Amino acid sequence: MPVNNRIAESAAELAQWRQHLHQAPELLYDVEETAAFVADKLRAFGCDEVQTGLGRTGVVGLIHGRGGTGGPIVGLRADMDALPIVEETGLPYASKRHGFMHACGHDGHTTMLLGAARSLAETRSFNGSVAVIFQPAEEGGGGGKAMIDDGLFERFPVSFVYGMHNLPGLPVGRFAMRPGATMASTDEFVVRLRGRGGHAALPHIASDPIVAGAAVVQSLQSIVSRNVDPLKSLVLSVTEFHAGYAHNVIPDEAVLSGTVRALDRSLRAFAEERVRAVASAVATAHGVEAIVEWDANYPPTVNDAEEAAFCAEIATEIVGPDRVDPAAPPLMAGEDFAYMLEEKPGAYIFIGNGDSAMLHNSRYDFADDAIAFGASYWVRLAERALERVAG
Repeated sequence: MPVNNRIAESAAELAQWRQHLHQAPELLYDVEETAAFVADKLRAFGCDEVQTGLGRTGVVGLIHGRGGTGGPIVGLRADMDALPIVEETGLPYASKRHGFMHACGHDGHTTMLLGAARSLAETRSFNGSVAVIFQPAEEGGGGGKAMIDDGLFERFPVSFVYGMHNLPGLPVGRFAMRPGATMASTDEFVVRLRGRGGHAALPHIASDPIVAGAAVVQSLQSIVSRNVDPLKSLVLSVTEFHAGYAHNVIPDEAVLSGTVRALDRSLRAFAEERVRAVASAVATAHGVEAIVEWDANYPPTVNDAEEAAFCAEIATEIVGPDRVDPAAPPLMAGEDFAYMLEEKPGAYIFIGNGDSAMLHNSRYDFADDAIAFGASYWVRLAERALERVAG
C-alpha cells in the first residue's frame, strides 16, 4: 500500500493547515488556540468523541470503526507546542509571534495526525477504535505525563500507543526506528559551591569556589570516561558556570549546571550518584561546600521490540523496504513520549524532513512534502494494529 490517495489529493490543503499553525506558535501548556483548531477539525471530521482539557490543554479524538463502540483501541500521538526562539526563515508564513517559533516541527506532527484522523473518520475500515492524541508541553513541560496523570489511559484504554517525530538529514519519504532505547533521559543538575570570599590579593585567607568549580568541571568528565562501559551511552555536559562580580574579589559562591543523558535506566541512576559524590569530594578537597540539585526530567524513550518491528513493517508498506531503516542509531536528545511508553507497549519512529536546518534552530522549517507520508503511515498503522489485536 503506497501513500494514501485521499491524503495525497489533499496535500495542498494539509500544507495550508500546517502553515497556519506555523504562523501562530504557542508554548508549553498555553496552546489554547492550537488545541481549539485541532478540536474543531476533529468535530468537523465526525469523530465520535472529542475530549478537550486533558493535561490542561490536551485534545483526544475517538474514532470508532465499522463495528461501532467496543473492541480494542489504539493510540496515535502528536505534540502541539512550539519553542521560545526568534524565527529567521524569512518564509511568507513565518511566525507572527515574535520570540515564538515552531522550530521542532510540532506543527507538522499535528497536521499529519489531523490528516490521518480525517481519513480514518471517512473510511472507518477497521474494527475497534482509534484515539488520536494531541499533547501540549512536550518541550520541557512534561505534557505527556500530565495527560496520563489526568486519566488519559483510563478514559481511553489503548492496547498500544505510537509516536512519530521528523528528523532533519533523513530524506523525505524515508522512515527510521529501532527496538529498545531510541532516545535518552534528560536529567539536569546544578552544583552550588559555597566558600569564603575575600580579596583576590589574599587568596590564602579565602576559600575560593571558582578554583573548586573548575576542578569539579574537570572531574565530572571522568564519570563518562572512567566509570562507564565504553559500549554504553552516557553524555554529561556542563553548560553554565557563574561566579564573581569584580576582578579583585574572590566570591563566596560559584554555580555550575548542566545535563546528563542516558539510554539505560540503571546508568541514569548511577550517573546521579556519581555526580553527587564527585562534586562533594572535590569541593571538600578545596575547602568549600557542594550542594547538588538534581532534576530528574524525561526518562529514556524505550521502544517495545515487537512494536518497533511492526512499525518498520508498516512503514515499508508505505514507502518500500529500501526507504526504511529498522535499526537506526539512538539519539541522545529526549522526548516525553517516554512516559506513554512506560504505561503502554508501542514504538516511536522518525520520518524524514530532508535537508533542512536542525531541530531547535531559528532557520528550521517542517517539510510539507513529508505530510502525505506521515499521515498515510498513521492510517495504515492504526488499521493494521487493530487487525492484529482483534485477530
